[in-house]
Amino acid sequence: MHGEPALPAGFAHFPYVNPQAPRGGRTVHGVLGTFDSLNPLVVRGSPPAGVIANNVIEPLMARSYDEPFTLYGLLAESVATPDDRSYVEFRLNPAAKFSDGHPVTAEDVLFSWELLKDHGRPNHRTYYGKVAKASALDERTVRFDLAGANDRELPLILGLMPILPKHVTKVESFEAGGLHPLIGSGPYVVTDVQAGKSITLTRNPNYWGKDVPATQGWGNYSEMRFDYYRDANTHFDAFRKGLYDIRTETDPARWMSGYAGPALRDGRVVLDEVVSGAPKPMAAFVFNTRKQIFSDVRVREALGLLFDSEWANANLFHGKYERTGSYFHGSDLSALGRPADDNERALLTKFPGAVREDILEGAWRPPSGDGSGRDRDRLRQALELLRQAGWQLGGGVLKNAAGQPFRFEILVRTKDQERIAIAYARDLGRAGIEAAIRLVDTVQFDSRLMSYDFEMTQNLWDNSLSPGNEQSFYWGSSAADAPGTRNYMGAREPAIDAAIAAITAARDRSDLVSAARALDRLLLSGFYVVPLYHLPKRWIARWNHIGRPENTSLYGPIPETWWREVGR
Repeated sequence: MHGEPALPAGFAHFPYVNPQAPRGGRTVHGVLGTFDSLNPLVVRGSPPAGVIANNVIEPLMARSYDEPFTLYGLLAESVATPDDRSYVEFRLNPAAKFSDGHPVTAEDVLFSWELLKDHGRPNHRTYYGKVAKASALDERTVRFDLAGANDRELPLILGLMPILPKHVTKVESFEAGGLHPLIGSGPYVVTDVQAGKSITLTRNPNYWGKDVPATQGWGNYSEMRFDYYRDANTHFDAFRKGLYDIRTETDPARWMSGYAGPALRDGRVVLDEVVSGAPKPMAAFVFNTRKQIFSDVRVREALGLLFDSEWANANLFHGKYERTGSYFHGSDLSALGRPADDNERALLTKFPGAVREDILEGAWRPPSGDGSGRDRDRLRQALELLRQAGWQLGGGVLKNAAGQPFRFEILVRTKDQERIAIAYARDLGRAGIEAAIRLVDTVQFDSRLMSYDFEMTQNLWDNSLSPGNEQSFYWGSSAADAPGTRNYMGAREPAIDAAIAAITAARDRSDLVSAARALDRLLLSGFYVVPLYHLPKRWIARWNHIGRPENTSLYGPIPETWWREVGR
């Protein structure tokens, strides 16, 4: 995206894999939730996250997880784009084949582009709709003309486009989702599906890309099974019983004592704490500003003041979490604790009042208190903001001028989410606010989330070290009313759109950093969320028959590069 690739032409493998990893055996993954579709490329249904992409369906190019945003050859053996990135050409590897043996051609690439542009998820429609013209220069070469797009990231976005076979993909039923497996060119094929319960992938013995540098040390298992669990406790107990192999832990109480037992003492279970260089995820309670009750920024700031994060961290999480204060926390893209530089100010000066002064100067921090659960200073501050917004506390109930009580629902999908929502509802009750908590199953939760049928919910946004087009999908005005985006708060601010445009137009890393920090300040000033916490390290438990590479990527551990130890 910016600068030069870290690896030279003809590199052997990525530095965070083990190219000599044993091949074979089976791994079982335990997944909390369910699924009712095998198509992750459309809005309809709940597909299995992270199962089909890259394993079954491949993109034109492979991302390096040791660099902010750099792609290397996969289906495409070469790429050409000018300095202004007004077009991009991909030349396909002549060996590239789908799992049914048909070669991957330029016609398949054009078909995939048009299919996803017209029938894919909102982000696909947005990205691929920017292409002015697409054409096949020959059987193996595709050109995308990008004149007028003014989007320097677009050639890379097109490089990550999943490629589907024209000869078997049915356009008329594509958006319906369903459990019919898609065919791709990846190293695995879907061989068994138990609706809502499990999916089994089997390595294709004739996989075309086994000698490509980007695939070395990747996809080492002969078989991968994904088992789904509806209940968090059952999910955890299944790992302890050895029913699945790898578990990412987010609960400090479980990490501290839940894994204790003979398997941990004798080394059959291994606990890894891994540092990641990526921005920490933004986990938060999200205000749906489409709802009138949350349309006033003073109300949203007040409700953030009422959350006693210190009490919740100490009493629910043993104090192991750190409070998140930025959408790019822990990276050079974060505005937290940094005054705006000249480039940021030049961008933001066009939108006076869009960023609060304390956030512009880097002085703002997430509200903190005494952790007592009864912080009177924060309660007074919150009630004053609510009074300014037209709400008054009387008789223990917060009401507006029409006498309507301040009442809303928090939508959650897991017991862990419910637990912290209960703590927050208690805090809100001190200000006379009634927050009802609604726990629903995964399918209903996803349906309501995609249609923005909620007042408040919990969500987690992951950001990379090279933010780009996906920021429009997260916070852009065009995504506010389009179903299926991740702009759950309904942000629609010209200043945010301008910051996102500056991100995608950045020609070097310093411009990107300034634009990302400006975006961070705008989002923080809008008080669209009540930030929660992040873990300072990634916590991963695994049974010792699963091996992992010695080197960890910049973005953290990548289980797709792990393997089954021989004889275990």
